[in-house]
Amino acid sequence: MSDLNEVGERDNWICWLCDTPVDPDASVNSDRGPSVDSFEVARSKKKSDTVERLAHRSCNTMKGKIAPVVPWPEHLLVVDPSPIVATVDRLNKKGGREAIARCPSREDGLEAASWLLDRLSRYSPESNFDVEVVPGGGQFLLMLKAA
Repeated sequence: MSDLNEVGERDNWICWLCDTPVDPDASVNSDRGPSVDSFEVARSKKKSDTVERLAHRSCNTMKGKIAPVVPWPEHLLVVDPSPIVATVDRLNKKGGREAIARCPSREDGLEAASWLLDRLSRYSPESNFDVEVVPGGGQFLLMLKAA
């Protein structure tokens, strides 16, 4: 297991689950204190890698009780957004691409695409995704594609 400070510095002291800052000076026993979440990612039938990410202690504890949710920020203009966690899990298993949201303008779509790629780099650092903004029906679809 890596040192908490190494993981915190790598993740810019941002919780991978709730996407809010983690206080590096908080007690590790505090609910909002830092903790390292680690899990195995299968690379093949015989090989797996351990991935470690920074989380608040309470976020890390609660993910065992409830499925984690990556929220879309309120400042983005997205319509009918898909749940990010479920979509990422499906694309990691099956590949391909999926519509993940609709946006009223290309500019809104590009802003949402930029945010989504940045967020996925923290949520699923072992994955490689592309986001396309595709016109259709007077709106723009955000298409998440496993690369």
